[in-house]
Amino acid sequence: MRRNLDEGEARRLLGGAPITLLTCSYKGKHNVMPVAYIMPVSIRPPLVAVSISPERYTYDVVHKIEEFALNIPTRRLLHHVQFLGSVTGADVDKLELTKLPTFRARRVETVLLEGCAGWIECGLDEEYEIGDHVLLVGRVVAAAVEEGAFDDHWLLRDSDEKPLHYLGANYYAILEEVLEARVPKPAEEYERNLVDAAQEQLELTRDSEERREEVEGEREEFRRREGFEKPE
Repeated sequence: MRRNLDEGEARRLLGGAPITLLTCSYKGKHNVMPVAYIMPVSIRPPLVAVSISPERYTYDVVHKIEEFALNIPTRRLLHHVQFLGSVTGADVDKLELTKLPTFRARRVETVLLEGCAGWIECGLDEEYEIGDHVLLVGRVVAAAVEEGAFDDHWLLRDSDEKPLHYLGANYYAILEEVLEARVPKPAEEYERNLVDAAQEQLELTRDSEERREEVEGEREEFRRREGFEKPE
């Protein structure tokens, strides 16, 4: 049974992606904010996009310093992620308040968070106003992962090293397992198989035609032999 949703709820259907903790720093003060609206937008150059409200304190900081980092938390930071989205860095020092352990980023002037499975450091490349949000396009300048958690894809072997996914409100999830799909055959192989199949069909058609002519000849011979042929 299908049911209709309000148009504003459509975004929930696209939920379930990894949540990130965006860190940035200004004049020695570090800030962190959960961000769910994220996506890669280019391979070369490596670009990622982050969508946040321009009313957020975090937007003001990133807009000013033109850099940020994305921390990909695991379930160990589940309750921290929810809390960090409920207070603003304009009023409190979130990292001081939560006592989350940090370490220095390699290429940008901010901190990265322990308890995460991956880290992406970005310089701000472009900004676009889209509806009631601003799309921040970051150029990746450094990236790192927790060893054993990732190897060209998330391995999902250890539950404590799986990236935390956001479902909406205060609901989160982690992925259960890696599923490996059958790899499609190369186009050249498909074309070769198609040609072979066409050739085989052509040969069957030719054989069928030859057999039909052979049977027809046998019938004509039978008619003549048995006297079924009418004299002219």
